[in-house]
Amino acid sequence: MAQYDEEIRLTPLPYKVWGSDYIDNESMAQMNAAMCLPVTLAGALMPDAHVGYGLPIGGVLATDNAVIPYAVGVDIACRVRFSIFEVSPIVIGQKSGQFKNALVEQTLFGAGRKWSGNYRAEHEVLDDHTWKETKFLGSLKDTAYNQLGTSGSGNHFVEWGSFTLDDDDDQLGLKAGQYLALLSHSGSRGVGFKIANHYSELAQKLHPMLDKKVSHLAWLPLDWHEGQEYWLSMELAGRFASANHEIIHKRVAKAVGLKSAAVVENHHNFAWKETISLSQGYGPSKQEVIVHRKGATPAGQGELGVIPGSMADPAFLVRGKGTSESLNSASHGAGRAMSRRAALNSITKTERDRYLKERGVTLISAGLDESPQAYKNVEQVVAAQSDLVEIVGKFKPIMVRMDGTGSKAED
Repeated sequence: MAQYDEEIRLTPLPYKVWGSDYIDNESMAQMNAAMCLPVTLAGALMPDAHVGYGLPIGGVLATDNAVIPYAVGVDIACRVRFSIFEVSPIVIGQKSGQFKNALVEQTLFGAGRKWSGNYRAEHEVLDDHTWKETKFLGSLKDTAYNQLGTSGSGNHFVEWGSFTLDDDDDQLGLKAGQYLALLSHSGSRGVGFKIANHYSELAQKLHPMLDKKVSHLAWLPLDWHEGQEYWLSMELAGRFASANHEIIHKRVAKAVGLKSAAVVENHHNFAWKETISLSQGYGPSKQEVIVHRKGATPAGQGELGVIPGSMADPAFLVRGKGTSESLNSASHGAGRAMSRRAALNSITKTERDRYLKERGVTLISAGLDESPQAYKNVEQVVAAQSDLVEIVGKFKPIMVRMDGTGSKAED
């Protein structure tokens, strides 16, 4: 097994920050620490950044032949899926009971929740040969089967809304206009959580001399079998997360008798092998690196993505501009302006509900810690990254379902 230098840099490598006025000092400190790792080559910080485990949410990190489980996140392959239907959003008001029942009956939220009986889903991801590649993955297959087609807690949601497409769009195959749309946000459930914890603990054990202030950013070189196992597991979690969203959208759409005309989806807690320019860091001008996007959206040239706001604020369908300084990335949402505890201590149900009513949003369920006032202003966050993405259209939430218990969750 090759040995890697565990001495961290005394000063962080330079990196660019978008929307610094909206980012707290602790998030900056976390990013600075990540930029001191010996395997780090480049980085960027998005305007929705807030404190996470190890790497801040909104952090983008490029490393040299190494993957950092906590720089991917505890909810591997957390993602959004956006379905557009060629009908007017007016139908939500005309058939509100039917649209509400579709969310109530066809979605399931919360840590450990699982479908049973006839509601258990089937999908080809369950037949993926990768479940047999390691004993650990084999032990997770029952969890996958039980939780397939479900959503997590915290800020995970499924919501109906109105989508306004600004111009005719060949990539979507749609004309400019207003459409009914369905937006979901969730990840790989218990499967990804267990993979993240297992390999994060393993990485820390394999780097016993690593400075304690960056111990959660312990890495697994990809030429170690542990790194290869994690990569295999992470990619399987990505396919599983995608299958969850596919099932949710098909079930909810079927319940109201619709089929989507266009779909956009993307991971935002994942790692990719990419060839990028490293003019801001160390190494050759172009090099294959491992790009970790922890709560950041891929925004390569022409790549479509979605940046949600909150349960009552808009989401934006965007197209990436392929900006090298951001490592071809953009924000994954508005980002939290206050912690869950602070939100629970400072926002009343009356205040939240007034905010929703003013914007015409029907809330089926959600924790008070997900109140829209707990989030940054998504309009400002999107404006702060105009050099990273162009706005294709705007989604307005109308009917929202989230986990109603309130919980700790990392994006």
